[in-house]
Amino acid sequence: MNVADLKKQAEVKMTKSLETLKNDLGKVRTGRAHAGLLDHIQVDYYGSMVPLKQVANVTLSDARTITVQPWEKKLGLVIEKSIRDSDLGLNPISMGDIIRVPMPSLTEERRKELAKIVRSEGEHAKVAIRNIRRDANTTLKDALKAKTLPEDDEKRAQEDVQKLTDRFIHDVDKAVAEKEKDLLSV
Repeated sequence: MNVADLKKQAEVKMTKSLETLKNDLGKVRTGRAHAGLLDHIQVDYYGSMVPLKQVANVTLSDARTITVQPWEKKLGLVIEKSIRDSDLGLNPISMGDIIRVPMPSLTEERRKELAKIVRSEGEHAKVAIRNIRRDANTTLKDALKAKTLPEDDEKRAQEDVQKLTDRFIHDVDKAVAEKEKDLLSV
């Protein structure tokens, strides 16, 4: 593997780590509603578990209410139960063939708890990025030992991987700070 491929591979893996973090942070609910909050909810659809968005339209009716409209009327109760049983602490209300999911406001204590969770998720993402850097540097050192890579190129490649790592760590810090700010604002 040449140096350019190694750096490209490391960048792709770091990008995936950052995307995973952003996806995880999207699941941490703030006081406001967003349709992506229900993305991970699975619904029992004729004996198989399918994502909610495959059996219903999920939209926002206002800043604090998510509206779920099942494509089949008999799914209403199943969807309502799935939302209630999820780890989100939401209490859906059935109104005919539409399910409204109001977002309860968060207490100060819960906001701080969620901020800790967000920081923890950020730390996990940083560890994943640093592990990718370690793996890339190990590959470079192995290539140097095998005499397939000159020492100058190895040093330069390590510096490039470090710059890449620093950039992604900065992006993680930025994403965590934005989510914390969002959580702690009333």
